Amino acid sequence: MKAERGTVAAVSCNDTYAFIKPVRGEIVLIAGVGVKGDVHAGLYVKHRGRVRNDPTQPNFRQVHLIQQELFGEVGAKGYDVEAGNLGENVTTSGVDLLGLPRGTILRFGPAAGECDSAAGAGGPAAGAGGPAAGEGGAEAAEGARETVPAVGAGSGSVGAGGALAAVLEVAAAAELGPGNAGAAVAIAAAAARDRGDDPRPAVVVAGLRNPCGQINGFRDGLLKEVLGRDERGQVVRKAGVMAVVLRGGPIRTGDMVTVELPPAPHAPLEPI
Repeated sequence: MKAERGTVAAVSCNDTYAFIKPVRGEIVLIAGVGVKGDVHAGLYVKHRGRVRNDPTQPNFRQVHLIQQELFGEVGAKGYDVEAGNLGENVTTSGVDLLGLPRGTILRFGPAAGECDSAAGAGGPAAGAGGPAAGEGGAEAAEGARETVPAVGAGSGSVGAGGALAAVLEVAAAAELGPGNAGAAVAIAAAAARDRGDDPRPAVVVAGLRNPCGQINGFRDGLLKEVLGRDERGQVVRKAGVMAVVLRGGPIRTGDMVTVELPPAPHAPLEPI
């Protein structure tokens, strides 16, 4: 797979548990935590069903991204879906999110010396299409106020995790399933290869969203369009990807998205 570039079609955030996230003019990433003001930000898992099962699991689902192309696909079958309707934080255009390998870094905005025409023109001002992230609500998500655990000297690659060291420390202390275990390795590797000299906001892709029955509560019958099987009988999940925040900063509609693939061999995304 070649490196790709795409754009941010929309950004969304919600400071309360709800299936839909309102579209905003801007969201702000907090390194190692998630989206400022979003209920799913934090070091520990925030999905309520997963919290009931095991609240000690790491939050590798800090940022939810969905490909805008999905909306056209399901729209052709009669399902009206818009940005934020499926609970994502970032809606992308032109990036094959589902085909990315685990540990891919996505950076938002132009690289040094480049001009992002959409963002450079100002794009929508913060609040166009909704108030800025966190405005009128909590100043930061509950997870942003969590105590960050110390990273011990014996943590191996976790100690080199930079902003992601804390969530990787949570992972090291938890009993992980296969999806999260593989994600932890890929996240640590991505943090280690990041040189830290690129100021753009960035996330590390950790895994696939595992669609559940709540989707049918939004649009009856939609679940079967985002969760099914291919001709070989393999499960196909189309409801986007989950990521952790490598570097904080604002993301706006129209921002460039740059894909940085991990070194080969590539591991496919698994549900987390």
